[in-house]
Amino acid sequence: MSTGQSVFIKGTISAAENLEIAGQVEGTIDVRDHVLTIASEAKVFASVSAKSVSVAGALTGEVRATDRIEVRRNGSVEGDVSAPRVAMEEGAVFHGRIDMPARPAA
Repeated sequence: MSTGQSVFIKGTISAAENLEIAGQVEGTIDVRDHVLTIASEAKVFASVSAKSVSVAGALTGEVRATDRIEVRRNGSVEGDVSAPRVAMEEGAVFHGRIDMPARPAA
């Protein structure tokens, strides 16, 4: 599932599939067992829960991932993040705190 660049959503987004945001979102995003991608043109002001989060645009808010959070080279995150694995490419912007809890044993 994907949102277009001209889409503005205010409220709660819940999805049982991978989600790509290209527009603007304000509120809550819950794709707990899936991948959330914040495209380079996206502006997201939200509390996020996902399996994995990749940020190439701008994300402001608390982010919780059960697997990985990645901030791409032109991406920015402002807020606290929590994930067992966190990666930031050179050029990424980050303001906040990082919590990297141990991954649960399989």
